[in-house]
Amino acid sequence: MARRPLPRILSSGSAQIARSREIARTAADSATDVLHPLITVSRGLRKLAATARAKWAATPKERRGPTLFLVAACLLVVVLMPYGPLLALVTLMGAAAWKGRERPVVRTGPDDAEIARLKGLYEALVPYFSVPDDPSPLFAHGGDWSGAFAEYAFDDDGRLTRLKIAYPPYFTDGEPDARACIEHLLHAKSGRGREYRFDWDEEGNRLVMSVLPALPTTIAAQRFVTVPGETVLGFTDADAVQRTVPVVAADGTEDAPAVVWRTGPRSTEPHLLVVGQPGSGTTSLLRSIALQALPHGDVLIVEGGGTGEYACLTGRDGVLAVECGLSGSLASLEWAAHETERRLIAANRARQAGHPAPEDTRRPLWILVDRPSILGHLAAADGRGDPQELLQVPLRHGRAAQVTVVVAEQFDSADTLSEAVRSHTRARIVLGPATPEQIAAVLGTEPHTTPTPQVPAGRGYARLGTGPVLRLQVPATPDPYDDATSETHRQAVLDLLPERRTATPATAATLTTSTTVITAATTAPAAVEKAVASAPEPAPAPRAQPDPGPAPLHAPVPAEG
Repeated sequence: MARRPLPRILSSGSAQIARSREIARTAADSATDVLHPLITVSRGLRKLAATARAKWAATPKERRGPTLFLVAACLLVVVLMPYGPLLALVTLMGAAAWKGRERPVVRTGPDDAEIARLKGLYEALVPYFSVPDDPSPLFAHGGDWSGAFAEYAFDDDGRLTRLKIAYPPYFTDGEPDARACIEHLLHAKSGRGREYRFDWDEEGNRLVMSVLPALPTTIAAQRFVTVPGETVLGFTDADAVQRTVPVVAADGTEDAPAVVWRTGPRSTEPHLLVVGQPGSGTTSLLRSIALQALPHGDVLIVEGGGTGEYACLTGRDGVLAVECGLSGSLASLEWAAHETERRLIAANRARQAGHPAPEDTRRPLWILVDRPSILGHLAAADGRGDPQELLQVPLRHGRAAQVTVVVAEQFDSADTLSEAVRSHTRARIVLGPATPEQIAAVLGTEPHTTPTPQVPAGRGYARLGTGPVLRLQVPATPDPYDDATSETHRQAVLDLLPERRTATPATAATLTTSTTVITAATTAPAAVEKAVASAPEPAPAPRAQPDPGPAPLHAPVPAEG
């Protein structure tokens, strides 16, 4: 059968219909633009009427009569006022226009790129959070990711900044290896180069991953608001500690959360160990501790590196000595051991007599030892004993004698630390780039964050005793005699240095306490023996048992690279 041709109106009128639709759409858009104020006011009047109706419905019946009377009285006053109705009409139109304005649409869900990222992360977690015998798995290939990810947030670049994950109860979240696998996967999939914190809620089967902001590096050395016996090691996250310290930063005065280390007879962490990479800021931390200790105590510095990083402290009030050579270091540490014993004898004799401890035994003595491994190597080559053995008495009895020991060493020489240093340094700090295994070897446990490969000087982790691992940023305390130091930091350190005391002959550098002067050159051993012999013999002075320190360095820490 031959096809009949279409009617002419249907075959040739499609273009006219499309043109008519375009004209009608243009006219509608023009009318909308012209009538937009009227539409806005009408929308506002409708919303105001709905609000008034809801208010009237919520008014109790016994209060509707007085409400109507009050409204009628207000309307009567408006009508009787000059230009009252006109002003009321203008006010009503203005309120309606404000109520009916178009508000920008707030995006409440992720966009396509963010959804794709969440789906990819969900699929990557399926092998870890699913088992074949699970009848209704929370994680399954091709499953719904919205049930597993309760909360999520993205930055302007589309990368995750916060993610809350619900995982099945049978996941072994109590095993460190299983948790480390999940943290490593989330770190890799969410973007490297940032520091993430993982908070595990084993009771509720929840994991919260959040991106931590970088700690500020604008805080320089200054007088911190602390009491004697407190030392500010650095600054950390605001939610990690409960104490803040007013500081002067580059952008003004602010309250910064500080990691405060308490020393003295009642301290549970009387000694400190600092381990880091070369250039990580261990020497700056020791300089900062020395500047904070000098107003209330005496400082003895032993520098194994011999680079002159502590030359600015030489000859200052309260600085007993700054030793760089082997002979002077051994003599100084031997004097420190005898001084600790002398303080114990004097304090014990005073307690037995019913008197307070002598004043010279209550003034804190700080022993700062930087790079003892170098001194140990030199001593072994010269046939002498390891200088670290002389630290055993100050480490063991320092808390009762007001003696604090701070030891700084690098990762490549951490295995040379003596057993006394490992056992009695309950406060630990790791500075510079380090792997989680290296951090755990020093602090006794891994941090809850992911260390970044590139960190500024003075950035690391701190753990006081058995407390949590805290992020740490040491206040900038550079060597003021270094040409690379900025003028601001140089002046900040110089302002904290005590006045110089009267110069002493170069051939007999002296170690001074409040009542005893003992030479630290070649004649030091004889003077030490004489001073100790003249001290009163102790009565039955009990020997304090060593405090159980944090988890020791379990194994030699491998060198970086």
